[in-house]
Amino acid sequence: MRCGVYLPPFGELADPRVLAGLARKAEDAGFDGFFLWDHVARPNRPELAVCDAWTGLAAVAAATERLVFGTRVTPLSRRRPQEVARQAVALDQLSGGRFVLGVGLGSNTGGEMTRLGEVDDPRTRASMLDESLELICRLWSGERVVHHGPHYTVDGLRFLPRPVQQPRIPIWVAAQSTRPAPLRRAARYDGLCPEVSPDDLRRMLEIIAEHRDGDMDGYEVSVGGPPGTDPGPYARAGATWWLVQFPETTAVRQVEEVLANRK
Repeated sequence: MRCGVYLPPFGELADPRVLAGLARKAEDAGFDGFFLWDHVARPNRPELAVCDAWTGLAAVAAATERLVFGTRVTPLSRRRPQEVARQAVALDQLSGGRFVLGVGLGSNTGGEMTRLGEVDDPRTRASMLDESLELICRLWSGERVVHHGPHYTVDGLRFLPRPVQQPRIPIWVAAQSTRPAPLRRAARYDGLCPEVSPDDLRRMLEIIAEHRDGDMDGYEVSVGGPPGTDPGPYARAGATWWLVQFPETTAVRQVEEVLANRK
């Protein structure tokens, strides 16, 4: 089971230079991964500074040599798929093939979406997520893409360069229950970001395995919990990654203490 850190880029952590420094320390301490929340606003905390996760990850990529890193998770309904495709490849190149794209529906906590004019209806956001994922993967292929869907259009364009990682940049999909649709979606891609108990995780992976005809080779399962949480029950349930997860308001000192205790 690999181990990473999962940080909210808010408050003291809302500075790409700070994130880069913490990523270097995480790598030196022997952590395997470094993941960021992806939000543009925290309406319930208007005084809280927020860093663009993707810019923060560019700083992380440039500052490290070994860490796997990515978003956990990006709500694709508030992003244009062509921009995500381009930015993901740039991060993949910058890091020599270490970027992971974590995706999900997102949530409208405090009006984070509606107060910016974003879609809030879950079914519409799910439709946008599925179409966007399909389109991103086609754009990463480097082949000419013609796509006229309900939400997005690409009229005969090629996107080059292709990603360093082949056949594509890994995509990890969020799910919070054993509901069928999110698990079918997760089964089509490369990993799962669940927020459930170990027992529910075990059932989720059984369902995903059925959709994948039993082929779970290389399939990543990324779970997390606060510092000091025992990851053992999740490892036994099938998790492949344990992320030390920090709360919305986290001081640099708190992260540094956890990193130092890893050594």
